[in-house]
Amino acid sequence: MNRSFSSSGPRPDDAPAAGALFARPAAEDGGPGRGDRIAQHYAAIIESSDDAILSKDLDGVILTWNEGAERLFGFAAQEAVGRPVTMIIAPDRREEEPAMLDRIRRGERIRNFETARRRKDGSLVDVSLTLSPIRDTRGRVVGASSIARDVSELKRTRERQQLLLREMNHRVKNLFALTSAIIGLSARSARTPQELADAARERVAALAQAHALTFSHGGPAPQATTLQSLVRAIVAPFDEPQAPRIAISGADVPVSGSAVASLALLVHEFATNAAKYGALSSAEGTIAIVCTEEGDSVVVDWTERGGPPVVEPTGDEGFGGFLSRIAVVSQLGGDIARDWKPEGLEIRLVAPRARLAG
Repeated sequence: MNRSFSSSGPRPDDAPAAGALFARPAAEDGGPGRGDRIAQHYAAIIESSDDAILSKDLDGVILTWNEGAERLFGFAAQEAVGRPVTMIIAPDRREEEPAMLDRIRRGERIRNFETARRRKDGSLVDVSLTLSPIRDTRGRVVGASSIARDVSELKRTRERQQLLLREMNHRVKNLFALTSAIIGLSARSARTPQELADAARERVAALAQAHALTFSHGGPAPQATTLQSLVRAIVAPFDEPQAPRIAISGADVPVSGSAVASLALLVHEFATNAAKYGALSSAEGTIAIVCTEEGDSVVVDWTERGGPPVVEPTGDEGFGGFLSRIAVVSQLGGDIARDWKPEGLEIRLVAPRARLAG
């Protein structure tokens, strides 16, 4: 029997030995030794499982600990057996254990309880727990078996799905505001209905191209480009060709790989907000975009002027703030700062040059 299924110390009368906790009883007509063979068979299944499988008594003391538990939590069987199961429970989740033991004492089974547990190195791992009562030969509940499955990747997948859903919802809502903004921009320079229709059609086509740059999920990676070319393609639907109101200047560095979509998504968000609430919502508003190199970093300064008075938003984080954290910090490894000046919003985006190169 594997060492992880051994334990020492007293146990309740009629309680099964630790090595037999997971075994099924032998059939009455199975013959001598059949029960032992079945117990060994089930113990081998438990020991070879990728999931962490352990058992504990009603005081929460660990009785058995399989190799899956060693891999997941980092404790060897000798370190875990005989110790309280709270050794793998973070302090802020200690209240979970008494509640689960109360349910086990009542003979209840707990299925797919998602929580976090603590590894030997102190890090937390997201797990899904299933707990079942263990009964003695008289049918009394004497302990619990616990199966812990690592759901870290599943949780990350859920978070990515939530981001995509929030992004989709945000874009659908913006579509109506952008349509109104495009018509307004086109109407300022159009002299005839045909000119208005042509200008609006061109801007919608440019907006579709910008959208394609910002959303490459499930498709081929965007082609390499340069910073100024990328910014110019994204802001083109919002500008006036005959009387440009968006000026782009400064350094022009290569951009490739996943950085293309991340930067395009950010600039598209900046331009959309400017058209809805900022400088581009006013006929006299302008935007200056200056790209510079500072050491190993690339800096993009976005400055709006001539729009309505600016007030810093309050309340819960909006999609723009959420997007900034994901795209700038996680994907570009950079930083972003906003300055809500009365005369106009200023945004400073800093990212390592190496990350922009993909």
